[in-house]
Amino acid sequence: MSKERELLKTVREEFVAQWGAMGSQWGINRTMAQIHALLMISPEPLSTDEVMEELQVSRGNAHTNLKDLVAWGLVRIVVKKGERREFFEAEKDVWQIFTTVTRERKKREIEPALAVLNHCAESTRDLTSPEAKAFHDQVRQLEEFVGFASKVADRIGSMKHGFAVQLAAKLLG
Repeated sequence: MSKERELLKTVREEFVAQWGAMGSQWGINRTMAQIHALLMISPEPLSTDEVMEELQVSRGNAHTNLKDLVAWGLVRIVVKKGERREFFEAEKDVWQIFTTVTRERKKREIEPALAVLNHCAESTRDLTSPEAKAFHDQVRQLEEFVGFASKVADRIGSMKHGFAVQLAAKLLG
């Protein structure tokens, strides 16, 4: 193996490992994030067997995580003429990945949190003790903030990439 190919292989493995570690910090299991990383950097769609071999994971683990990535909208199934196997390809557009992850995390995390906050606030709205009023006020503030953050994320996610970057530059500049 040439030095260049060896270096590329090493760096690709480091990227996949680090993406897996980051994914687990974002609430995605490590294997799912590693599969996503592998597919993002693969020039051609990969089969389940290729994913298993590359990451040294079981068929069940690869299959489950590939299906989850498809459900999230981060990976799509590719049909190759004359092949009975399924192949998988990751979305490579970084902005599209961001908006997809944002949308899915909102659905899985933010919306349930807002529902709990709303329930807590509504349940304590008519309570009169100082402790209950303090609880109600705190929960309402949290609900307002999480709702606001959710709307901001929705707005940013619906923007075109270039416009969002320009807006961010203005805000940070």
